[in-house]
Amino acid sequence: MKRLPILMLMLSWCLCAGAHSYTDKVNPFIGTTNFGATNPGAVCPNGMMSVVPFNVMGSDSNLYDKDARWWSTPYERYNSFLTGFAHGTLSGVGCPDMGSLLTIATTGDLEADYHIYGTPYSAETASPGYYSVELSKYGIKAEATATLRSSAERYTFPSGKGNILINLGEGLTNESGAVVRRVSDTEIEGVKLLGTFCYNPQAVFPIYFVMRVSKHPSSSGYWKKQRLMTGAEAEWTPDNGKYKIYTSYGRELAGDDIGYWFTFDNIEDGEQIEVRMGISYVSIDNARLNLETEQGSSSFDDIRTDACAQWEETLGRIRVEGGTEEQQSVFYTALYHTLIHPNLINDVNGEYPLMERSGEMGIADGDRYTVFSLWDTYRNLHQLMTLVYPEKQIDMVRSMVDMYREWGWLPKWELYGRETFTMEGDPSIPVIVDTWRKGLRDFDMDAAYEGMKKSATTPGKQNKMRPDIDPYLERGYIPIGCYAADMSGDNSVSHALEYYVADNALAWLAAERGDADLAKTLRGRALGYRHYYSPESGTLRPRTMDGKFLTPFNPRQGENFEPVPGFHEGSAWNYTFYVPHDVEGLSKLMGGNTKFVNKLQMVFDDELYDPANEPDIAYPYLFSRFKGEEWRTQREVARLLDTYFTTQPDGIPGNDDTGTMSAWAVFSMLGLYPDCPGEPYYTLTAPTFDRAEIDTQHGTLVIETRRTDNGGSYIKSMKLGGKPLKKYRISHDELIGGCTLTFELGSRK
Repeated sequence: MKRLPILMLMLSWCLCAGAHSYTDKVNPFIGTTNFGATNPGAVCPNGMMSVVPFNVMGSDSNLYDKDARWWSTPYERYNSFLTGFAHGTLSGVGCPDMGSLLTIATTGDLEADYHIYGTPYSAETASPGYYSVELSKYGIKAEATATLRSSAERYTFPSGKGNILINLGEGLTNESGAVVRRVSDTEIEGVKLLGTFCYNPQAVFPIYFVMRVSKHPSSSGYWKKQRLMTGAEAEWTPDNGKYKIYTSYGRELAGDDIGYWFTFDNIEDGEQIEVRMGISYVSIDNARLNLETEQGSSSFDDIRTDACAQWEETLGRIRVEGGTEEQQSVFYTALYHTLIHPNLINDVNGEYPLMERSGEMGIADGDRYTVFSLWDTYRNLHQLMTLVYPEKQIDMVRSMVDMYREWGWLPKWELYGRETFTMEGDPSIPVIVDTWRKGLRDFDMDAAYEGMKKSATTPGKQNKMRPDIDPYLERGYIPIGCYAADMSGDNSVSHALEYYVADNALAWLAAERGDADLAKTLRGRALGYRHYYSPESGTLRPRTMDGKFLTPFNPRQGENFEPVPGFHEGSAWNYTFYVPHDVEGLSKLMGGNTKFVNKLQMVFDDELYDPANEPDIAYPYLFSRFKGEEWRTQREVARLLDTYFTTQPDGIPGNDDTGTMSAWAVFSMLGLYPDCPGEPYYTLTAPTFDRAEIDTQHGTLVIETRRTDNGGSYIKSMKLGGKPLKKYRISHDELIGGCTLTFELGSRK
């Protein structure tokens, strides 16, 4: 990593510590409860390494199913029992995985059982790239920071005997196997298995690590949890199910539930011992190279300053003025959360694990990314990357296309080189098409188009992206029973709706490439949602194998993740308006614009809208497709922002989904939203701030807001590039070309 000159380091530190820096506005504790699944750990923008407090393993009286709150993250704000720092974690996901390589410092006699060595904690602080906490049981101050691919921890001890432990068995992952090897008295190396994300047994992969301590220990060694023996002779095994500590074992230990320890005698009061770790998904040698290249001889404070400076520059691509302090904190924390995933997987030498080819590696041209939660992020996060961070987005698209070359399919929900097949649809298509249509074209579109056509046309179960494609091609819809015999897990309508959006995006690209017949076919397919519309219920409705509408049918079934035939994680109301590519056609089906608008308003008035999940995330912006109804978008967006996005730990309306909910807040507060995946358009709404400056690949886009009468929040007039703007939906090219977008807000009359 390029080292900053000392003057720049000092300047960066002043910026990060100053009252007006962007990092000061970030509150990493937002979203750490209410299933938001974010965490306050130390990470650099889109970094491979994150160092996160792990508090979802409990003591004997506070273990998982008792008082401890647990979900899919290493950290829950209202838990109180810390078992160390996890390295290389996920943020804002709905399934547990990663969150392993747990390190902790203790005092007194060595103890390897986390039920016993875990500790209450206090005095937490967190900022971008830094986290600290007091370990109450031990009187130790623990601090953590990170580079892109490595970490640094600093432990300030009281006087006496102290220990540093790394637990290689526990974590969020379902895998417990590991190997640890002693390199010297201050360095160890090894590998840990991770995987089975969302309970997919295929998605297993290794993480390699090198760990160093800054002080020579008095003693060190391994531990292993003994296998729990059952049967008649179990009572004669004194170590049955306990942790056995080895002071002399050899150079290496392999197995399940193992760890390594360092003990330091005669520590002076206030003495600091540091832990440095590098990780890689390719090899131990690369983990060491990442550590040495990115840290060199840097001090802990140097690394912290570098991390803060990276965040300062990255967050500073958008500069807002006005609004309240809370609104600015909500905004910059949301922007921060959008810049965690996707994250780097390539090492400093460019090497990365090839997609679905265990043990094989490639060399990246640019940065290789991973953690593509595309069912979520294809709706808005990648559009944000394209607008503000085009250099990241182009490498993300290149990564997706390379996955097709390596594996034969574009990704759906990729995790560290493995496809988890989580959620549904064909979400790579809208992401790639949207990126191309907005002018980012420095990637192999020939290969991308080949991959998109493959998933859109390959029949049968061999289609990994669309396993229920046959009835979709034959009927234009998917009846219940084709994907899953269990109707409650069928998700047929959800699948088809996602395919319609993907086919609409691909139809445009096919036409552009002269593939007229395919374009015509895809345009026809994209209108297949009409098969699901039931005039009786006024909603989309599952159909049975004989073509009839499912009966009995309750369009509210599916609320709060209740199992429901045809729909995934939602009710019919959460999906009925999800036809972003043909809103006008859906309106006609519903009996015209007035009936459409009234029905959509009823969804909000009767609390049928789910702000915590993706299918209906763009609903508030649909009002603006109808002349004279745009004020409803402005009202609902403002209400949702005020109600669900706050500076409290539950200040995200549920799972952040690797930044998707946060991206909704970022766009909405700026006053524009990408309303249809795969189409380069934005719907406009009333901005939160008086002024926003957004750095784009074409220069600075300025959004100005003037409030005329008593702080009204409804749009009275708009200008783009100094010219009056009458429409509420504009293209990406219009937005960028206009340079300045001006709103005049007032009261609604």
